[in-house]
Amino acid sequence: MQNKDISHIFREIAKILELKGENLFRIRAYERAAQTIEDLPESIVKVYEEKRLTSLPGIGNDLAKKVEELVTTGLLNYYHELKKQIPSGVIDMLGISGLGPKTVKLLYDNLGIDSIEKLEKACRQGSLLSLEGIKEKTQSNILRGVELYKHARERIYLHLGLDIAEKIIKQLKSTGLIEKIEIAGSLRRKKENAKDIDILAVSKKPSEVMDAFTASPLAAQVLVKGQTKSSVLANERNIQVDLRIVGEKNFGSALMYFTGSKDFNIKMRQLAIKKGYHLNEYGLFSDKDSFKKRTLASKSEKEIFSFLGMAYIPPELREARGEIEASLEDNLPELVEFGDIRGDFHIHSDYSDGSISLEEIVLCAKDKGYEYVGICDHSQSLKVARGLSVSLLHKKIEAVRMIDNRQKNIKVFCGSEVDILAQGKLDYPDSVLKEIDFVIAAIHSGFKQSKQELTQRIVRACQNPYVRAIAHPTGGLRGLREPYEIDFDEVFKAARDYNTALEINCHPERMDLSDTRAMAAQRFGVKLILGTDAHNAEQFDLMAFGVNAARRAWLERQDVINCLSLDELSKWLGK
Repeated sequence: MQNKDISHIFREIAKILELKGENLFRIRAYERAAQTIEDLPESIVKVYEEKRLTSLPGIGNDLAKKVEELVTTGLLNYYHELKKQIPSGVIDMLGISGLGPKTVKLLYDNLGIDSIEKLEKACRQGSLLSLEGIKEKTQSNILRGVELYKHARERIYLHLGLDIAEKIIKQLKSTGLIEKIEIAGSLRRKKENAKDIDILAVSKKPSEVMDAFTASPLAAQVLVKGQTKSSVLANERNIQVDLRIVGEKNFGSALMYFTGSKDFNIKMRQLAIKKGYHLNEYGLFSDKDSFKKRTLASKSEKEIFSFLGMAYIPPELREARGEIEASLEDNLPELVEFGDIRGDFHIHSDYSDGSISLEEIVLCAKDKGYEYVGICDHSQSLKVARGLSVSLLHKKIEAVRMIDNRQKNIKVFCGSEVDILAQGKLDYPDSVLKEIDFVIAAIHSGFKQSKQELTQRIVRACQNPYVRAIAHPTGGLRGLREPYEIDFDEVFKAARDYNTALEINCHPERMDLSDTRAMAAQRFGVKLILGTDAHNAEQFDLMAFGVNAARRAWLERQDVINCLSLDELSKWLGK
């Protein structure tokens, strides 16, 4: 059980208690405990093992016992009993953007709406308008939230899918029956989300492996069980997991086929045919009619690519976006790698809404082997995130300077995530901005402005001589808020002309810019910057997801600001 898992459960408990009309102080206690655990700069497991739970703010004896139960068993009986008291569909409704417990309770008590399906139907029929406080716009927003929720539930985010897949692989390896095992499908291509999880394995005892897989505590339901292929629904997120056992001699061809994408596979088969070969999941063959006897390549992907006269295509590029042609011409990009990343600029401290101190941020950055780190807290207008007043910003600048002066192997920059206000002005005047080492500008309000207005806000920010980057340029939150519309050509042109980087925000709920937008930006001549948007120590690890997106966008080291040396970075910071 990680911090985020326990925090999520406590928040769910608070919501259910509010639905039941329980004591407000009890509800707030769970909310405070959830926030404390989420913001904790260390593992909650470590705190439990060191018997320090009750030393945490808002964690008394009762909540400490619940944390202990979660840490030691992975379950919380109170939570499961509580969920039985409310229809599961009502609890699901709490996951809809903009629909809080009070409104859900109102809908359930007055209209008997106890599922998302009934909620959608009631919205389309206009039934919600009969309730006090529900207006046409409210109903429309709820319906939009339902659509977002349904879309999000159809797929699973990359970080969650990888987590589930890695747990299953770890459990299968523990049986001692596995000779080779790999994640395939869209997870291997590092797509932002996936419909299901594909795993390939080699074993001399496939039936025993299938027994272990289908009997796993990680499986909630067995869909299909066979000798070489089985499918289950994972007990986390209810996503389908397919396990295939293949022969070692054709593991490479199977891995290529089941990694995909579909369009990539079609183009590869067409290429093989053009060269007089036949390619499928069993291998590359010299003749379609007698392929079983005339295998040319199958054991590894590299072997197959080489036989076809191609350079190896990394899985992240296999989307039929020109990578096959580039491979044949030996013109594939030298993709950025995690080891190329020298620093992170989008990190929040406890000066605003982060949970880690300036000193802890520097230690985390050193632990990552970074050469530099930028600490960007929110600006004064964003009150909900404890944005810094000008006077507090000056105190932070002074504190960062003092910390930086004590460092030998890392450069510490004092940054700020500055709001782009409604008319395109920035939240601090230029006289203040020029004192900040690194300014990353962002839109946090006014999302319903027109496409032209939103575009001009970002363009004006790019034109400011002190702005180095634009954070999460489209403002989307997956499953919660749709990206706002902007004219990308105009934004890309301004970013290129004024040497302003656009961010690939690494947080899985953002991934903004997306890989396709980042690719378009790079081709426009725009530099990209990866930012974790970290608010605690655990979120430093999100950089890996930004690197995944950068690789899918065909980005090389020279395209990414985070890969610059300190000298190169200093020149770029001067714009």
